[in-house]
Amino acid sequence: MLICACVSAGLAITAPANGVRSLLVFASIAFGCAFFWLVALRNLSLWRQKRSLNHIALLVEHDVVPCVMTDLQGLVLQTNRAGVKKLRAQTGQMLRALIEMQIVDAAGLIHRVQTAALRQGIASETVVLPDRRFDVSAHQVGPTALLWRLDVARSADTDAAGLATVYPTLTIGRGGTVLWMNAAARDLAGGRVRSLEDLITDPPLRPGQTHRVGTDGTAQDFVINVHPAGAGREEVVFVPKPIPVPSLPEDMGFETLPVPLLKVSPQGDVTNVNRCARDLLHADAERDRSLSDLMEGLGRSIPDWLADAAAGKGLGRSEFLRLTRPEREIFVQVTLTRVVEDGKVLLVAVLNDATELKSLEAQFVQSQKMQAIGQLAGGVAHDFNNLLTAISGHCDLLLLRHDPGDPEYGDLVQIHQNANRAAALVGQLLAFSRKQTLRPERLELRDILSDLTHLLNRLVGEKIALDLRQLPALPPIRADKRQLEQVIMNLVVNARDAMSKGGTILIETDHRILNTPLNQGRAHVPAGAYVVVRVQDDGTGIAADKLEKVFEPFYTTKRTGEGTGLGLSTVYGIVKQTGGFIFVDSTPGRGSVFTLMFPVCDDPVVEPIIAPEPPRPIPVRHGDGVVLLVEDEAPVRAFASRALAHRGFRVIEASTAEDALELLKDAELKVDVFVTDVVMPGLDGPSWVRKARQMRPEVPVVFMSGYAEDVFKSQGARIEASAFLAKPFSLTELTSIVNQQLAIQGATERQTPVQ
Repeated sequence: MLICACVSAGLAITAPANGVRSLLVFASIAFGCAFFWLVALRNLSLWRQKRSLNHIALLVEHDVVPCVMTDLQGLVLQTNRAGVKKLRAQTGQMLRALIEMQIVDAAGLIHRVQTAALRQGIASETVVLPDRRFDVSAHQVGPTALLWRLDVARSADTDAAGLATVYPTLTIGRGGTVLWMNAAARDLAGGRVRSLEDLITDPPLRPGQTHRVGTDGTAQDFVINVHPAGAGREEVVFVPKPIPVPSLPEDMGFETLPVPLLKVSPQGDVTNVNRCARDLLHADAERDRSLSDLMEGLGRSIPDWLADAAAGKGLGRSEFLRLTRPEREIFVQVTLTRVVEDGKVLLVAVLNDATELKSLEAQFVQSQKMQAIGQLAGGVAHDFNNLLTAISGHCDLLLLRHDPGDPEYGDLVQIHQNANRAAALVGQLLAFSRKQTLRPERLELRDILSDLTHLLNRLVGEKIALDLRQLPALPPIRADKRQLEQVIMNLVVNARDAMSKGGTILIETDHRILNTPLNQGRAHVPAGAYVVVRVQDDGTGIAADKLEKVFEPFYTTKRTGEGTGLGLSTVYGIVKQTGGFIFVDSTPGRGSVFTLMFPVCDDPVVEPIIAPEPPRPIPVRHGDGVVLLVEDEAPVRAFASRALAHRGFRVIEASTAEDALELLKDAELKVDVFVTDVVMPGLDGPSWVRKARQMRPEVPVVFMSGYAEDVFKSQGARIEASAFLAKPFSLTELTSIVNQQLAIQGATERQTPVQ
């Protein structure tokens, strides 16, 4: 084809007429395309053959008998582990070299076995030597390849009774003279013989062929193997020809393989299932005759998948499917191999139990999802806090200009109250993302639950009873008291909502010591001492498929308007940030149990030090003080600037830390306090304040942030003379903390002696 294309192209160049030239160009292109199409088809066929050979090689990789795969010229294409270990077989060497290490007439043996295998599909031959037995078999695995099994047995063979089998063996010299006979040969001949032809009834001797040996009355069929013994001598071994036995079922090996295997037609009909697969699938031989009856969850039609595999597409890729068994969820990994039996295309499905793998994968995906939701919640909370600061702050400015009797005053109050509600929701998001500010302390859980009982009884109402059962001696824990109270209240409210017809909520405390780590679900609880709190209800319960989602933000089974979906996510975040663990067990129709585990606080009890009462700060006069306000959010900066100016401060604004440092280079500029955001583009708050302190070390600072105070602390070491103000804040909170910082500075300056 390529030559024709080249010739046509050459003729087109020299052709005088345009019509002839166009025809020749078209012919050249057609021949070229046909050539490349044939090359592509050939490469695709070779690729499919190679992949099929790889699948077959996988089946014999762990066979204890050396197995090698060769082409029809005897070149080794692949070898299993036993071949490498026992025969030192390597890819690229010749099969003849491997067999010559065992017998002399390797070429004849290979020719006989290969010819029979190509004719019948499978062939074998046994060569018996004085010290070993060499079994050779060949399986045709395609039009161009053979699978050879080369079994070398160096110990004596045994019969059915376990007794050693000794084959008749003799040594002959030139001319066929018998030089030596073993006992089995003498028994066979009825005594010593002088010539080999005295034993063979159908001379001449044909090595490797079947001969009649013995007298006419006791003649037997033997396969005679001849091996050089040196110095013109040869060893002759008489191997009894095996008595034909009824052939075993073709699938006997398929049935007993310790790997779950299925034979499936391209239409999805199961033609054979081995024992291991039946145990895995719990398949009914009479009912489950289609692969679609056994498994599901591929994402597309199983018959389409099988049809592609029968055509040679996607054979190297494993698929994960779910068994259709109601008792429990089982996943299997399925790898398909295309085979031809009796001229029909079949698919061999190799199965592997992947239930544990899919479980680990689901746990990993769930943990990654919760982490991603936590990061998203923290970022969203930061941006919302900036928005709410501007909304509530400007509302405060409007309220200053309206009296309670004004018509707009009530609307402004409603805006302010709803902004505060939004701030509470943002606080719950921060709790879930574990970025809220906690103030942990040593707590006695018994006292906290006892104090909460009155409030909880009011929360649950009259139809629901609250039962508190506490362990008499309960070790202390370390947690934020306010947040721990919120955890208990949220769990009780959640239990109350699950019991619309009434019931009992049980709050129980316990002390548990783990001598070994506890693995429950995705949680790993280290060994140690824990205080346990259980909140149990007898409500509607939670379905099994929803248990893993109950701690996700905004996930709720309540109707619209009955909840935000942040209650349990807030509980989850607070417990995790405290260092504890939370588990849920539920049975639909019987209720749920939430179990909290907090590490026991081993810190020694420290007596509080009574500090002397600090001097009362002298309030700053109205209009005193210059504030450098640094905030990248324009609405927040506008509100803070107007709020401080309203209280009489002189405000200098900067939108970035770099602009603030540029302003401070003016030595004539007097600044009494820095008010700055923590997280900003470029330099963050703590970083630029440290640089500013090199020029003005006495100036106090107020840090603002929509994140928690812990994020501010993580920016660097503690900055002296600083205060933290969490967003959203009100006008009064902002001006109050600025006044406080200025008052502390004033007191410090008065205590500094004049040089």
